Amino acid sequence: MNFPILSFITFLPFLAAVVMLLIPANRKTEVRGVALAAATIDLLLSGWMYLTYLLNHLTGYQFIETYDWLPALGISLKFGVDGMSAPLVLLTGIVMFTGVLISWGDYDEKIHLSAGIQDRPREFFAFLFLLAGGVFGVFVSLDLFMLFFFYEIAVFPMYLLIAIWGWVKTREYAAMKLTLYLFVGSVVALVGALAMYWTQYQNTGVLSFDMLLMENAGFSPVFQYIWFLPVFLGFAVLGGIWPFHNWSPDGHVAAPTAVSMFHAGVLMKLGAFAALRVGVMLLPEGAKQWSWLIMTFAAVAVVYGAYIAFVQPDLKYMIGFSSVSHMGLVMLGISTLNYNGLLGAGIQMFSHGVMTALFFAITGMIYDRSHTRQIPELGGMVKVMPFAAIGFIVGGLVSMGMPGFSGFVAEFPIFMGVWGSQWLVAVIASVSIIITAAYIMRNIRQVFFMPMPEALKEHHITDVTALDKVAIVTLCLFMIGIGLFPAVMVPMIETGVQNILRLLGGA
Repeated sequence: MNFPILSFITFLPFLAAVVMLLIPANRKTEVRGVALAAATIDLLLSGWMYLTYLLNHLTGYQFIETYDWLPALGISLKFGVDGMSAPLVLLTGIVMFTGVLISWGDYDEKIHLSAGIQDRPREFFAFLFLLAGGVFGVFVSLDLFMLFFFYEIAVFPMYLLIAIWGWVKTREYAAMKLTLYLFVGSVVALVGALAMYWTQYQNTGVLSFDMLLMENAGFSPVFQYIWFLPVFLGFAVLGGIWPFHNWSPDGHVAAPTAVSMFHAGVLMKLGAFAALRVGVMLLPEGAKQWSWLIMTFAAVAVVYGAYIAFVQPDLKYMIGFSSVSHMGLVMLGISTLNYNGLLGAGIQMFSHGVMTALFFAITGMIYDRSHTRQIPELGGMVKVMPFAAIGFIVGGLVSMGMPGFSGFVAEFPIFMGVWGSQWLVAVIASVSIIITAAYIMRNIRQVFFMPMPEALKEHHITDVTALDKVAIVTLCLFMIGIGLFPAVMVPMIETGVQNILRLLGGA
């Protein structure tokens, strides 16, 4: 294939951001149009890339592009996707597209169509697309330096998006907390990456950040034992791993709706993916030595996150801690280092990304109309927002891991993998299934099916907009589609898992 599809997918958001910043600030409709057009093109391209990989039964790294940048230091712009990263590129396209729809806002000042983003949408969408470009770059980079480069691009706009457009009460605190946690984590991981770079040079005589070369760099077991934890945990901070998770719920709650969707739906997957790609795949012996510790941290996150979500009175905090629990399942699957666990982790990254984007989107719709997120103050939403109620219920069924939905396809192999590795951990982690079902069903009942409080009736709550409905349908279709037809994703992720197991020496 001659068309550089990965470069196009990655750099289109950056180009769109520049174009939007060149549009006069008062021409909000044109800004939103550019954002929607760019997001739609990226979704179509990522879908085309995904289907090409799937339908042609491709394996290994595909769509590879290489452009020398600093040959003297061994830095190149090398792009490629495999069975683990291709679904995440598609996930980013989905969240980007639906995030733009949710943030559309008013295009007629006289007719209130949606709360959306009305304050400086030009700058908001520019920063959001800068974030999206960084995320795409991490998922497709096969050069370790460029992976870090795009990683930092993805993290930096989060501070501005939360501090400027976030929830007034906590936005400055949450933005600074998030940024400090993630930058410290990335610096720790960067030190480990540089150690790998120089050690590869000593072992092979080649200065290169090419991760495909690093897979065969001959890192000693002692080196891997020392550097695995800094690299893995440095990235896993962004994945919300316990005990470095408490930036995450605060960031979720303070962020505007589309940023919450990106934050939980994509950015946390970026941390887990980078930990897997750089930590496990480049330092497999270190992964074997420290897997028990990662499994312990993950198991705590799964149960602790579910319990804290159970007791939350704030709907957005509930979803935030639920994300900690579900991302704990991803880390739990990775820590098994076996086929079932890794397969489930790959599917869970996609499934949870779509599910939590849907949850935050609907929570934003409810808050925009009711001006509260306190669960006891809500009720009766099914009568005025039936579409949102259906979407939330579908997301809840995915969260509970019900058969027929993507959550079951993801969680079942994870628990099988954990049982095969440490059966007691599987038993302990399974407690989260009961707790998750309890808080999901309780909150669906309270928010949507209990009588509407008198205070809410004064707000004259309206139904969601047509664009909101498109976003809900888009997200629901992916969760139901994978649940009913796992073959649209499982074979692809299997090819990625087989490559990881090869690097682990058949572990």
